[in-house]
Amino acid sequence: MKVEEIRKMSSEELNKELASLKEELFKLRFQHATNQLENPAQIASVKRDIARVMTIKRELELAAKK
Repeated sequence: MKVEEIRKMSSEELNKELASLKEELFKLRFQHATNQLENPAQIASVKRDIARVMTIKRELELAAKK
């Protein structure tokens, strides 16, 4: 997921995307624990996407306070 795509989302869309990414991370971790995950790098990729979404959400919160 690109930062430009995330910045175009509304606050509600960001919350939905964050929930979706967290669910995906849970599924990947479960697959990894049961040795069914083919590409363990997916976990790191999803974690980075979660961090990107959370960063943009925080930027929006700080901008709204000003």
